[in-house]
Amino acid sequence: MAQSNPGNRPKQPSLSQLRAFAAVAEHLHFRDAAAAIGMSQPALSGAVSALEETLGVQLIERTTRKVLLSPAGERLAVRARVVLEAVGELMEEAEAVRAPFTGVLRLGVIPTVAPYLLPTVLRLAHERYPDLDLQVHEEQTSSLLEGLAAGRLDLLLLAVPLGMPQVTELPLFDEDFVLVMERSHWLGGRVDIPREALRELPLLLLDEGHCLRDQALDICREAGRTEGAPVTTTAAGLSTLVQLVAGGLGVTLLPRTAVTVETARNDALTTGYFAEPAPSRRVALGMRTGAARHGEFEEFAAALREAMRMLPVRVTTGTSHA
Repeated sequence: MAQSNPGNRPKQPSLSQLRAFAAVAEHLHFRDAAAAIGMSQPALSGAVSALEETLGVQLIERTTRKVLLSPAGERLAVRARVVLEAVGELMEEAEAVRAPFTGVLRLGVIPTVAPYLLPTVLRLAHERYPDLDLQVHEEQTSSLLEGLAAGRLDLLLLAVPLGMPQVTELPLFDEDFVLVMERSHWLGGRVDIPREALRELPLLLLDEGHCLRDQALDICREAGRTEGAPVTTTAAGLSTLVQLVAGGLGVTLLPRTAVTVETARNDALTTGYFAEPAPSRRVALGMRTGAARHGEFEEFAAALREAMRMLPVRVTTGTSHA
């Protein structure tokens, strides 16, 4: 039997070459691609050229003004991304097997959750998982989901349901919405406000892109609020929103976990609670479906549920779903 000769085997592309090509395919700009992956521009250009030589095809069309992918480059860019994602999953799996709750965990959090839940999350991580390098990124939902899909983020803390099969949700708790208004408002202090009261109130909401805005609008539609009822949108965050309420511009809805932080420092404000069943939202962890660290993330979710029992929320049973 003839023995194979290692010297006759075709050359294989390196991960560095694939990473360089994938970055160029994404940014279509050598300088931006080099910055994105922390490589010098000459090294990146050389890696792409070496990959073209290894594969025997032209991947990039270089002009004086811009970079274009060749037809072969378009096809092979998809394959390169698949290979890099698979290698990333391999490294995650090895790290998870080697030592759970060690290394880096990149947690994405929406702005209407971060200020109110992060103290609990960070305290839990510090006390129970001291070897975990927890890195927090506060972004809106759409950006978080893009980061999770691209592998930039590992785990999300956000409002659900998302309705995305590629994201598995690990429910943490449900929390009611509270009506915040000026102290002299006729609904102030009530604990039996009907949802129908929202039909005509001058409601202040967050800017476009915040999931809390969409949730508030859904509640208003359920209450029978018409599209023509006044809605003023001038705030990028809940703190600003509450200050506008204190200034007499209208009322707003806050999740229960945000009420103490946002209203306690202003004597001009009061709250009112809705009659049961009160409008509410669900907060969960979101992970990539089939993530290598799914067991670790489920354990983390269970620990968070216990830690959050001290908050004004209804902790869930923890059944995960995509």
